[in-house]
Amino acid sequence: MAMDEQSLGRHLQAARQSAGLTQQELCQKADISYSTLAKIERGAIKAPSVFTVRRLAEVLGLSLDSIMGSGQTVAVGPKGRSRTGVSFIYFDINGCLVRFFHRAFGAIAQDTGAPADAIESAFWHYNDAICRGELTMGEFNRLFAEQLGVASIDWQDYYLKSVDPIREMHEVITWASQHYRVGLLSNIMPGFIAEMITAGLLPSLPYDVIIDSSAVGAIKPERQVYEIAMNRANVPAEEILLIDDSRTNLMAAERMGWHVLWFDDFRPGESAEHVKKALELAE
Repeated sequence: MAMDEQSLGRHLQAARQSAGLTQQELCQKADISYSTLAKIERGAIKAPSVFTVRRLAEVLGLSLDSIMGSGQTVAVGPKGRSRTGVSFIYFDINGCLVRFFHRAFGAIAQDTGAPADAIESAFWHYNDAICRGELTMGEFNRLFAEQLGVASIDWQDYYLKSVDPIREMHEVITWASQHYRVGLLSNIMPGFIAEMITAGLLPSLPYDVIIDSSAVGAIKPERQVYEIAMNRANVPAEEILLIDDSRTNLMAAERMGWHVLWFDDFRPGESAEHVKKALELAE
């Protein structure tokens, strides 16, 4: 760790309180034990797991660096600015940084014998609720399995085995992080972002902000999630760019006054070049 345990504990406690969360609430969202969090905040754990600290930072919508190095939500001042005035870029995950997970439905059909249409119907029935953090992964898996009439399903396992990194966009976000402040803004299930970074499915970068829908309790295209994202980016709406594969999500961001770019994962190379061209730095 780049800082002593007492300092980390104080910064974590301040960030949790700033987010309006009790220790119990943060533990539930981060899926860690109460005793672990309490010991980290007291500075009683020497060299806590980076994975645990990253997960806490993710739930609080902070970068790993910010939770370890300051009590601020974001660093002060932008790195750069594009010719169109963008200083902060939010990247979507599914369909933008990883190819979508429809292959997982086929794997479930093969393993369980359930019809493909029933699998997709059951999944989408509960997807919004878990992405808002209204369900735990355990509850989602139980309900999903019940709908299909099978004993159990581990959706996270199927998901992680099915998605592929979109390497062209990994290169873009890595480049962008060197010139701009960058963040993730995703409708996603609890714990997935940290697992994807660990598995190499997402670049391990010092993200300035991570907006995990399951942690903030709102999903795109709901206005609330954009308001949270703008508040944590701490820049005017006209300085934010959202890159997403959903036109519905982009239109909602545009109504907030953000810049938007549509990513076409069927043409990743072409789309990545379009994004990079749009991010040419101002002279």
